[in-house]
Amino acid sequence: MSPRYPAIPGGGKATISTTSKREQLAAIGHHCCWRSAKPDQSYSGRLWRDQLHDFIRDVIGRPAVIAGNSLGGYASLCVAADHPESVAGVVLLNSAGPLQSITPAPKPNHLHQAIRKTEQTVLLQPLPSWLLFQYVRQRRNIRKTLKQVYIDHTVITDQLVEDIRRPADDPGAVKVFAAVFKSPQGETVDALLSRMTAPLLILWGEGDPWMNTRQRSQQFREHYPQLKEHFLQAGHCPHDEVPQQVNQLLAEWVLSLERPDAVDNMA
Repeated sequence: MSPRYPAIPGGGKATISTTSKREQLAAIGHHCCWRSAKPDQSYSGRLWRDQLHDFIRDVIGRPAVIAGNSLGGYASLCVAADHPESVAGVVLLNSAGPLQSITPAPKPNHLHQAIRKTEQTVLLQPLPSWLLFQYVRQRRNIRKTLKQVYIDHTVITDQLVEDIRRPADDPGAVKVFAAVFKSPQGETVDALLSRMTAPLLILWGEGDPWMNTRQRSQQFREHYPQLKEHFLQAGHCPHDEVPQQVNQLLAEWVLSLERPDAVDNMA
């Protein structure tokens, strides 16, 4: 029987579709994100890991292929690393998360570190955090950001802008926004990969301004050389910008996991 797989969008829209009639797709949103509830609490990779694992266990009921974009990708890695019995495979789309390269890192810029620490301290204060929230939720600013992270601007519709803006009206949205700046940094991606055994597919939107996808690809390969990957002409949300390509690549990969030689091919 084919594994079901939940899609955990981190950005854009959840436009991943079922790959065949034999497979089933389930979509889940993080606590605090999109149309999910926004309780006043601490948010971290561990919280989203536990949420996703509980969903697989209680709703899906068998090992699943999990697909996540951005923060959803990081949450997927957390589940695969700590609950391997629940994961049949992982698909990452421009995944977020700190990653320590095997190659020596450059010396830190102490001035930049001091500026960043000051910015974080200021944004922890209620008034600056509220003012920033009011600024970023404006439709024109959302559209401006989308034009930076999408290559194909025809995808940026009024509906997409509204879908992103609407959760800002939810009760608790302001406190959740502020909580982001208080969230502790989670485990590094390389630490998660060191504990992971599931097949891994990475789909990179090469035009993402928020990450150097080629460099990040090399870092992933340093820690997980058996992965499969593809580079697409898209930005940070390839599942939304080029959904046909993403769905085809995902379908072919999921179906390949069902072949008897799939485990051998990982080596």
